[in-house]
Amino acid sequence: MPFPCISPSLTDYLADSEIVDYHHPAIQALSAELRLQAPDETTFIRHAFEYVRDHISHSWDIQSSRITCAASDVLAHKEGICYAKSNLLCAILRSQGIPAGYCYQRLTLGDTPDTGYVIHALNAVFMPAAGRWIRVDARGNKPGIDAQFSLDQERLAFPIRKEYDETDYPFIYAEPHPSTIRVLRQHYDCKMMYLHGLPAEL
Repeated sequence: MPFPCISPSLTDYLADSEIVDYHHPAIQALSAELRLQAPDETTFIRHAFEYVRDHISHSWDIQSSRITCAASDVLAHKEGICYAKSNLLCAILRSQGIPAGYCYQRLTLGDTPDTGYVIHALNAVFMPAAGRWIRVDARGNKPGIDAQFSLDQERLAFPIRKEYDETDYPFIYAEPHPSTIRVLRQHYDCKMMYLHGLPAEL
């Protein structure tokens, strides 16, 4: 993947923080369980991605009003929007020494540009065996969305539509972008936030 890292040091993509709080016992327990089930690092990364994609509901899909943010919160409530789910996947991977970061896309909120634009979050993961980064999107699949783990060809939730002025932001961030955390902390109803409060630009 040609996207450059914001930070030149891989250690920054292993950091524990208030948001990526992989020191939390529940995250430690889950990541250890997933690691035990995997014969190698690549399989562990796939299992971690699939767990967050399939076992953590996207809050909009289930029409929940709850807002989660920190990785441990997302795991405890088993839900979150893409900003929150990317925090959890980052935490699970980092807890097992796998560098992980954040990537962002600018997408239309609906099916056409007249609906406005929103920032969508996904993850980048450093694959130790291959010595390179790949992007994965654990947003959660549903009819029309089929994100998969792939080493060869990206299979993201939302392919960019350039004719709609959608874009990939060409960086791998070590921490979640402040605008995504700010919106999660400033709102109290997820459905209202999702429709009217998500940032349109980084």
